[in-house]
Amino acid sequence: MSRIIERVHKKCWRFLGSSEARKRRTRPQKALGCVVDLRKSKRSLVLALAALSVSLSSACAEPAPEESDHFKEMQGDAIAPAPRMVPDTMSEVRLSFAPVVERAAPAVVNVYTRRVVKQRSPFAGDPFFERFFGSRSGAPRERVQNSLGSGVIVSPEGVIVTNNHVIEGMTEIKVVLNDRREFNAELVLADPHTDLAVLKIETDEPLQYLSFANSDRLQVGDIVLAIGNPFGVGQTVTNGIISALARTAVSVSDYQFFIQTDAAINPGNSGGALVDTHGRLVGVNTAIFSRSGGSNGIGFAIPSRLVQQVIKSATDGGALVRPWIGASTSTVTADIAKALKLDRPAGAIVDDIWVSGPADSAGIKPGDVIVEVDGEPVYDAQTLQYRVGVMDDATHADVAYIRGGKLRHANVALALPPETPARDPHVLEGNHPLNGVTIDNLSPRYAEELGLDPLSKGVVVAELQPRSFAARRGLRPGHKIVSVNGKAINNAADLAREIETPARSWELEVDTGGRIVPWRVGR
Repeated sequence: MSRIIERVHKKCWRFLGSSEARKRRTRPQKALGCVVDLRKSKRSLVLALAALSVSLSSACAEPAPEESDHFKEMQGDAIAPAPRMVPDTMSEVRLSFAPVVERAAPAVVNVYTRRVVKQRSPFAGDPFFERFFGSRSGAPRERVQNSLGSGVIVSPEGVIVTNNHVIEGMTEIKVVLNDRREFNAELVLADPHTDLAVLKIETDEPLQYLSFANSDRLQVGDIVLAIGNPFGVGQTVTNGIISALARTAVSVSDYQFFIQTDAAINPGNSGGALVDTHGRLVGVNTAIFSRSGGSNGIGFAIPSRLVQQVIKSATDGGALVRPWIGASTSTVTADIAKALKLDRPAGAIVDDIWVSGPADSAGIKPGDVIVEVDGEPVYDAQTLQYRVGVMDDATHADVAYIRGGKLRHANVALALPPETPARDPHVLEGNHPLNGVTIDNLSPRYAEELGLDPLSKGVVVAELQPRSFAARRGLRPGHKIVSVNGKAINNAADLAREIETPARSWELEVDTGGRIVPWRVGR
């Protein structure tokens, strides 16, 4: 209605402002009556407009028809405004994470590492270059390489856990405490498979340390604090929540099972603490997902259960050997779930079984889908590796699996992987393609150390000289030699005998990780 009133007003005032009206206003009137008539007509027009406006306004004031029930349902319920309250007491005003930080911060340290790197001149050994500049000009130059990270004190005796990539290859490790005291640290254990390292410092007094929380009891949405030394600026505390659990698609370590958090984690935070609101350690910060190098709110931490297992091996003084289930598995995909008539693509399907191993003795067979270990869900093959790896050897685990569409349970006695066959390293030398290569027998325990399939068999490349012929051809540690000149290789002694036999040419088959690559080498 308001639009109609506005339209009528515009038309009337357009007429009053038209050229015809201006002529009537400006044309000299010879008779007074004409002027009076014009004024009367104008007054009548104004009164008519006023009457029309009143009538239209009254029409608009009439109540609108009620909305239908269907329209009301589409609108939904009104949202009540959130109540806003002023804190009643000073204790409510002072609510913060300061007490948690006060307990946890002294147990988080800064880790500084360094090593001396020799840079070899590209002209070293060049006769032409040495003729003009001398032989000493091509001598290697030394350069100091520094690195920084964080660490967590986990015992009053000075045991510290950090990331392996913080100290890997370094010759000097220094730890700076929260109170600025500095100590030289000793490397007790380094585990590249979990990206964890254990250090030890000697002090005259007990140190404040962090106790562990059970990372398996965490839930998405729990509040956590990240404490570390980002970019070397000094100890920094950030807060966030648990964004996700059991992240297995993060290729940072062999045990791909991480806690994801949106607490800001930056370079230098590696090895720092991720604590809960009680000040307990729930994880060790280890990686971020970033294209720029800074925090994008996607950080990853190693769960405390896995950290405890590494620390236990370090403090006991034994070798770091994790229990195994005696089976090789793969992740259940959507196609596999459809073929097996599963309701969802989750779990680890058994591909192969080690004869007389823990799984075989418990009755598990190839084709079974493992879905739980001790009541904890198994989402994929990496989750199964984590669930078993954090347990103690010589213990029993309740393994739930699906066979033929039915859920079954097995009591599996976990054990350490056997070292069968025994190790028998050979350094190959001579006029053949594998000169400078060190080989060894492959057993489940050795395969676990190398990060290979635990059921792998045969002969594996342990080491090789960087400038050897085999290295130039692409041979790497972890590759397996399958055959030589058509003869299958079962152990290291067989390979040493066959490759050192004089021949005009060699034909080898190399397993590079599920792919067989033929080698043909002739003199």
